[in-house]
Amino acid sequence: MNKTTMLALLIALPGLISPDVILAQENGLKIYISADMEGLVGVVTSDQLGPSGFEYQRFRQIMTNEVNAAIEAAREMGATEILISDSHGNGENLLIEQLPDDIQLIRSWPRPLMMMEGIDETFDAVIFIGYHSSTTNTEGVRAHTISSANLTAIRLNGIEMLEASINAAIAGDFGVPVVMISGDDAVVEEARRVVGDMEGAIVKWALGFHSARTLMPEAAYEVIRNHVRAALSRVEDFEPYVLEGPIELEISFKNYLPAEVMAYLPNVDRVDAHTIRFIG
Repeated sequence: MNKTTMLALLIALPGLISPDVILAQENGLKIYISADMEGLVGVVTSDQLGPSGFEYQRFRQIMTNEVNAAIEAAREMGATEILISDSHGNGENLLIEQLPDDIQLIRSWPRPLMMMEGIDETFDAVIFIGYHSSTTNTEGVRAHTISSANLTAIRLNGIEMLEASINAAIAGDFGVPVVMISGDDAVVEEARRVVGDMEGAIVKWALGFHSARTLMPEAAYEVIRNHVRAALSRVEDFEPYVLEGPIELEISFKNYLPAEVMAYLPNVDRVDAHTIRFIG
Protein backbone atom coordinates (compact mmCIF):
# COMPACT_ATOMS: atom_id res chain seq x y z
CA MET A 1 0.00 0.00 0.00
CA ASN A 2 1.50 3.38 -1.00
CA LYS A 3 1.38 6.50 1.16
CA THR A 4 -1.34 8.15 -0.94
CA THR A 5 -3.67 5.16 -0.54
CA MET A 6 -2.95 4.97 3.19
CA LEU A 7 -3.69 8.69 3.61
CA ALA A 8 -6.97 8.33 1.71
CA LEU A 9 -8.03 5.45 3.98
CA LEU A 10 -7.17 7.39 7.12
CA ILE A 11 -9.25 10.32 5.90
CA ALA A 12 -12.20 8.11 4.92
CA LEU A 13 -12.17 5.76 7.93
CA PRO A 14 -13.91 8.02 10.49
CA GLY A 15 -16.84 8.42 8.11
CA LEU A 16 -17.11 4.67 7.58
CA ILE A 17 -17.33 3.74 11.26
CA SER A 18 -20.54 4.52 13.15
CA PRO A 19 -20.12 7.01 16.02
CA ASP A 20 -21.98 4.49 18.21
CA VAL A 21 -19.30 1.87 17.50
CA ILE A 22 -16.49 4.29 18.29
CA LEU A 23 -18.20 5.28 21.57
CA ALA A 24 -18.84 1.62 22.49
CA GLN A 25 -15.24 0.66 21.87
CA GLU A 26 -14.06 3.59 23.99
CA ASN A 27 -16.46 3.12 26.91
CA GLY A 28 -17.49 -0.55 26.64
CA LEU A 29 -21.03 -1.84 26.26
CA LYS A 30 -22.86 -3.91 28.86
CA ILE A 31 -25.10 -6.46 27.12
CA TYR A 32 -27.89 -8.71 28.43
CA ILE A 33 -28.70 -11.86 26.40
CA SER A 34 -31.85 -13.89 27.12
CA ALA A 35 -31.81 -17.26 25.35
CA ASP A 36 -34.76 -19.55 24.64
CA MET A 37 -34.87 -22.71 22.48
CA GLU A 38 -38.02 -22.82 20.35
CA GLY A 39 -36.61 -20.21 17.98
CA LEU A 40 -33.27 -21.94 17.43
CA VAL A 41 -32.24 -22.99 13.95
CA GLY A 42 -33.70 -26.42 13.15
CA VAL A 43 -36.07 -26.65 16.13
CA VAL A 44 -39.55 -27.83 15.13
CA THR A 45 -40.88 -30.22 17.80
CA SER A 46 -40.45 -31.25 21.42
CA ASP A 47 -37.83 -33.78 20.24
CA GLN A 48 -35.31 -30.93 20.36
CA LEU A 49 -36.57 -29.12 23.46
CA GLY A 50 -36.23 -31.21 26.61
CA PRO A 51 -34.31 -34.05 28.27
CA SER A 52 -36.75 -36.68 26.98
CA GLY A 53 -36.29 -35.60 23.36
CA PHE A 54 -33.94 -37.72 21.24
CA GLU A 55 -32.32 -34.61 19.72
CA TYR A 56 -32.18 -32.48 22.87
CA GLN A 57 -28.48 -32.92 23.63
CA ARG A 58 -27.55 -31.88 20.08
CA PHE A 59 -29.74 -28.80 20.31
CA ARG A 60 -28.22 -27.80 23.63
CA GLN A 61 -25.01 -27.55 21.59
CA ILE A 62 -26.75 -25.50 18.90
CA MET A 63 -28.25 -23.20 21.55
CA THR A 64 -24.78 -22.70 23.03
CA ASN A 65 -23.37 -22.00 19.57
CA GLU A 66 -26.05 -19.38 18.81
CA VAL A 67 -25.36 -17.62 22.11
CA ASN A 68 -21.62 -17.73 21.45
CA ALA A 69 -22.18 -16.24 17.99
CA ALA A 70 -24.02 -13.33 19.61
CA ILE A 71 -21.26 -12.92 22.20
CA GLU A 72 -18.54 -12.90 19.52
CA ALA A 73 -20.29 -10.21 17.49
CA ALA A 74 -21.11 -8.13 20.58
CA ARG A 75 -17.46 -8.14 21.57
CA GLU A 76 -16.46 -7.04 18.07
CA MET A 77 -18.77 -4.07 18.54
CA GLY A 78 -17.33 -3.04 21.90
CA ALA A 79 -19.13 -5.14 24.53
CA THR A 80 -16.99 -5.60 27.63
CA GLU A 81 -19.56 -7.06 30.04
CA ILE A 82 -22.15 -9.72 29.12
CA LEU A 83 -24.80 -11.47 31.24
CA ILE A 84 -26.64 -14.52 29.84
CA SER A 85 -30.02 -15.80 30.99
CA ASP A 86 -30.72 -19.47 30.23
CA SER A 87 -34.45 -18.97 29.78
CA HIS A 88 -35.84 -22.24 28.42
CA GLY A 89 -37.49 -25.12 30.25
CA ASN A 90 -35.48 -26.04 33.33
CA GLY A 91 -33.05 -23.17 32.75
CA GLU A 92 -30.15 -25.63 32.55
CA ASN A 93 -29.70 -25.97 28.80
CA LEU A 94 -26.57 -24.02 27.88
CA LEU A 95 -23.30 -25.96 28.00
CA ILE A 96 -21.59 -23.87 30.64
CA GLU A 97 -18.07 -25.13 29.94
CA GLN A 98 -18.35 -23.92 26.34
CA LEU A 99 -19.19 -20.32 27.23
CA PRO A 100 -16.46 -17.67 27.55
CA ASP A 101 -14.77 -17.49 30.94
CA ASP A 102 -15.47 -13.80 31.45
CA ILE A 103 -19.26 -13.77 31.02
CA GLN A 104 -21.80 -14.63 33.73
CA LEU A 105 -24.74 -17.01 33.41
CA ILE A 106 -28.10 -17.20 35.18
CA ARG A 107 -29.47 -20.76 35.44
CA SER A 108 -32.54 -22.59 36.76
CA TRP A 109 -35.59 -21.28 38.66
CA PRO A 110 -37.28 -19.59 40.44
CA ARG A 111 -36.15 -16.05 39.66
CA PRO A 112 -37.92 -12.79 40.53
CA LEU A 113 -37.61 -11.43 36.97
CA MET A 114 -37.90 -14.82 35.27
CA MET A 115 -36.35 -14.72 31.77
CA MET A 116 -34.91 -11.27 32.51
CA GLU A 117 -33.37 -11.91 35.94
CA GLY A 118 -30.38 -9.65 36.51
CA ILE A 119 -31.43 -6.85 34.16
CA ASP A 120 -30.97 -3.37 35.58
CA GLU A 121 -30.38 0.21 34.48
CA THR A 122 -26.64 -0.33 34.00
CA PHE A 123 -27.14 -2.34 30.78
CA ASP A 124 -26.92 -0.71 27.36
CA ALA A 125 -28.86 -3.25 25.30
CA VAL A 126 -30.80 -6.53 25.36
CA ILE A 127 -30.53 -9.33 22.80
CA PHE A 128 -33.03 -12.20 22.48
CA ILE A 129 -31.76 -15.51 21.07
CA GLY A 130 -33.98 -18.45 20.06
CA TYR A 131 -37.29 -16.71 20.77
CA HIS A 132 -40.74 -17.72 19.46
CA SER A 133 -44.07 -16.07 18.72
CA SER A 134 -47.11 -15.82 21.01
CA THR A 135 -49.80 -18.34 21.80
CA THR A 136 -52.30 -16.28 19.75
CA ASN A 137 -50.03 -16.26 16.68
CA THR A 138 -51.27 -18.78 14.12
CA GLU A 139 -48.05 -18.71 12.09
CA GLY A 140 -45.12 -19.49 14.40
CA VAL A 141 -43.18 -22.66 15.17
CA ARG A 142 -44.00 -23.82 18.73
CA ALA A 143 -45.92 -20.58 19.31
CA HIS A 144 -46.87 -20.06 22.97
CA THR A 145 -46.64 -17.51 25.76
CA ILE A 146 -44.96 -18.65 29.00
CA SER A 147 -46.84 -21.97 29.22
CA SER A 148 -48.31 -23.82 26.26
CA ALA A 149 -49.95 -26.25 28.70
CA ASN A 150 -51.76 -23.69 30.84
CA LEU A 151 -52.25 -20.33 29.12
CA THR A 152 -54.17 -19.16 26.05
CA ALA A 153 -53.34 -15.43 26.20
CA ILE A 154 -51.58 -12.72 28.16
CA ARG A 155 -52.52 -9.07 27.62
CA LEU A 156 -50.89 -5.93 28.99
CA ASN A 157 -52.91 -2.74 28.60
CA GLY A 158 -55.09 -4.59 26.10
CA ILE A 159 -52.16 -5.67 23.90
CA GLU A 160 -51.67 -9.37 23.14
CA MET A 161 -48.24 -10.22 24.52
CA LEU A 162 -45.51 -12.56 23.37
CA GLU A 163 -42.62 -13.46 25.65
CA ALA A 164 -40.39 -11.03 23.77
CA SER A 165 -42.70 -8.09 24.50
CA ILE A 166 -43.19 -9.06 28.16
CA ASN A 167 -39.43 -9.26 28.57
CA ALA A 168 -38.92 -6.06 26.59
CA ALA A 169 -41.32 -4.32 29.00
CA ILE A 170 -39.29 -5.58 31.97
CA ALA A 171 -36.12 -4.25 30.36
CA GLY A 172 -37.93 -1.04 29.46
CA ASP A 173 -38.82 -0.48 33.10
CA PHE A 174 -35.07 -0.12 33.67
CA GLY A 175 -34.66 2.06 30.58
CA VAL A 176 -32.90 -0.63 28.52
CA PRO A 177 -33.89 -1.28 24.87
CA VAL A 178 -34.14 -4.60 23.05
CA VAL A 179 -31.95 -4.24 19.97
CA MET A 180 -32.06 -7.70 18.33
CA ILE A 181 -34.13 -10.87 18.28
CA SER A 182 -33.44 -14.22 16.59
CA GLY A 183 -35.96 -16.91 15.75
CA ASP A 184 -38.41 -17.71 12.97
CA ASP A 185 -39.98 -15.15 10.64
CA ALA A 186 -43.17 -15.10 12.72
CA VAL A 187 -41.52 -13.96 15.95
CA VAL A 188 -39.45 -11.30 14.18
CA GLU A 189 -42.58 -9.82 12.59
CA GLU A 190 -44.63 -10.01 15.80
CA ALA A 191 -41.91 -8.58 18.05
CA ARG A 192 -41.36 -5.63 15.73
CA ARG A 193 -45.10 -5.00 15.49
CA VAL A 194 -45.63 -5.00 19.26
CA VAL A 195 -42.33 -3.64 20.61
CA GLY A 196 -40.99 -1.55 17.72
CA ASP A 197 -37.68 -1.24 15.90
CA MET A 198 -35.18 -4.04 16.47
CA GLU A 199 -32.85 -6.09 14.30
CA GLY A 200 -34.36 -9.45 13.34
CA ALA A 201 -32.18 -12.51 12.67
CA ILE A 202 -34.42 -15.01 10.87
CA VAL A 203 -32.93 -18.52 11.09
CA LYS A 204 -36.01 -20.40 9.82
CA TRP A 205 -39.38 -19.79 8.18
CA ALA A 206 -42.46 -21.27 9.83
CA LEU A 207 -44.61 -23.66 7.82
CA GLY A 208 -46.75 -24.74 10.77
CA PHE A 209 -46.69 -25.24 14.53
CA HIS A 210 -44.36 -28.23 14.09
CA SER A 211 -42.67 -27.52 10.75
CA ALA A 212 -40.28 -25.03 9.18
CA ARG A 213 -37.89 -24.36 6.34
CA THR A 214 -34.60 -23.84 8.12
CA LEU A 215 -31.09 -22.58 7.56
CA MET A 216 -28.17 -24.84 8.39
CA PRO A 217 -26.53 -24.15 11.77
CA GLU A 218 -23.33 -22.47 10.55
CA ALA A 219 -25.34 -20.18 8.27
CA ALA A 220 -27.64 -19.31 11.18
CA TYR A 221 -24.70 -18.40 13.41
CA GLU A 222 -23.45 -15.97 10.77
CA VAL A 223 -26.92 -14.42 10.41
CA ILE A 224 -26.96 -13.87 14.18
CA ARG A 225 -23.48 -12.34 14.15
CA ASN A 226 -24.43 -9.98 11.33
CA HIS A 227 -27.60 -8.77 13.05
CA VAL A 228 -25.87 -8.29 16.41
CA ARG A 229 -23.24 -6.21 14.60
CA ALA A 230 -25.96 -4.22 12.85
CA ALA A 231 -27.87 -3.65 16.10
CA LEU A 232 -24.89 -2.52 18.14
CA SER A 233 -23.60 -0.31 15.32
CA ARG A 234 -26.69 1.85 15.91
CA VAL A 235 -27.43 1.11 19.54
CA GLU A 236 -28.44 4.72 20.24
CA ASP A 237 -31.30 4.44 17.72
CA PHE A 238 -33.37 2.05 19.84
CA GLU A 239 -35.96 3.09 22.41
CA PRO A 240 -36.91 1.13 25.55
CA TYR A 241 -40.35 -0.47 25.39
CA VAL A 242 -42.25 1.33 28.14
CA LEU A 243 -45.89 0.68 29.03
CA GLU A 244 -47.75 3.62 30.53
CA GLY A 245 -49.36 3.05 33.94
CA PRO A 246 -51.64 2.01 35.41
CA ILE A 247 -50.81 -1.44 34.05
CA GLU A 248 -53.75 -3.72 33.27
CA LEU A 249 -52.76 -7.39 33.15
CA GLU A 250 -55.15 -10.03 31.79
CA ILE A 251 -54.32 -13.74 31.81
CA SER A 252 -56.49 -16.37 30.11
CA PHE A 253 -56.10 -19.98 31.26
CA LYS A 254 -56.98 -23.17 29.41
CA ASN A 255 -58.68 -24.48 32.55
CA TYR A 256 -61.22 -22.61 34.69
CA LEU A 257 -59.64 -23.62 38.03
CA PRO A 258 -56.58 -21.29 38.05
CA ALA A 259 -58.83 -18.35 37.19
CA GLU A 260 -61.22 -19.27 40.00
CA VAL A 261 -58.44 -19.60 42.60
CA MET A 262 -56.53 -16.47 41.55
CA ALA A 263 -59.73 -14.43 41.71
CA TYR A 264 -59.63 -14.93 45.50
CA LEU A 265 -56.59 -12.62 45.65
CA PRO A 266 -57.01 -8.91 46.45
CA ASN A 267 -57.24 -6.63 43.40
CA VAL A 268 -57.78 -9.57 41.02
CA ASP A 269 -61.05 -9.63 39.08
CA ARG A 270 -62.48 -12.58 37.20
CA VAL A 271 -63.37 -11.43 33.69
CA ASP A 272 -64.87 -14.73 32.54
CA ALA A 273 -64.57 -18.44 33.35
CA HIS A 274 -60.97 -18.59 32.16
CA THR A 275 -59.66 -15.02 32.48
CA ILE A 276 -58.50 -12.82 35.35
CA ARG A 277 -57.55 -9.15 35.40
CA PHE A 278 -55.19 -7.21 37.67
CA ILE A 279 -54.67 -3.44 37.60
CA GLY A 280 -51.68 -1.95 39.34
